[in-house]
Amino acid sequence: MNGPRKPPRVVLVTRSTWYECLLATHGTHSQAEFFLRVRDESIEPVFEQHGQFLAARSAVLQAIPVEWRRSQIARDDLDRFLFEPDDIVVAIGQDGLIANTAKYLRGQFLLGVNPSPAHFPGVLVRLRPDEVGELLRAAAADRAPHEHRTMAIAETDDGQTVRALNEIFIGHASHQSAKYVLERAGSLESQSSSGVIVATGTGATGWAASIHRERRDAPALPGGAERRLVYFAREAWPSATTGTLMTAGILDGDDELRMTSRMNEGGVVFGDGIEGDRIPFDWGRRLAVRIAPDTLRLVTR
Repeated sequence: MNGPRKPPRVVLVTRSTWYECLLATHGTHSQAEFFLRVRDESIEPVFEQHGQFLAARSAVLQAIPVEWRRSQIARDDLDRFLFEPDDIVVAIGQDGLIANTAKYLRGQFLLGVNPSPAHFPGVLVRLRPDEVGELLRAAAADRAPHEHRTMAIAETDDGQTVRALNEIFIGHASHQSAKYVLERAGSLESQSSSGVIVATGTGATGWAASIHRERRDAPALPGGAERRLVYFAREAWPSATTGTLMTAGILDGDDELRMTSRMNEGGVVFGDGIEGDRIPFDWGRRLAVRIAPDTLRLVTR
């Protein structure tokens, strides 16, 4: 016989503010202020933004019903945190925090709260702190307004995976050239490049957009929630053994981009710029990148 149902759990995800980073480096407010002042900069905007974050966090915590469970987690600890299937996740901070969090979720609702609209664009963190209470209750009832954001997944031949909301990077950990064999739709090409990125529609406004602007024949970038990926080989170099004919393309449906490493050491795969959470891609390893089967459920107004 099943026991009483547990109350919902809200997981609050944050990252250090710029002010907290300054304190971690310089020790005190006065020392941080002096460091900036001698460089003709002021600590006041940074301190103001920190205060806005604290106010937003306090408002979100107050909006959580008293009887609900709650947990707080720092961005740097996400890879060690065990999310429960019915968690409701609230990220307070910059848009990048949504991507940092999304890769560890499997269908949970995610609310993005913008504590400083004057500092952060709010492409993904669209909610005000005063909107959170109502949306938490809606999420607990599985009726929160939301959109499905496509994610990408990379899987090696030994079963290791990387998921990403913006893009997956495959290349060398340093500035050395990445060497690999690329395969798509039955065609093969050996390449030497600055690495390959595979981007989603969410990521199409960032790194992929800057690459796209430099390509005359680049494929159209996917839209925000579109079930389509785009890949680019960065600065591919033609030689007697490497080519540049397969440096961009679209992945949709069940399409896969397959790669085989030709790097003796230093080959890596990571998602959304989180290099610390990476998997190795050294000589002989095989990798397949495709649309992830599940999506991010990003709560909207």
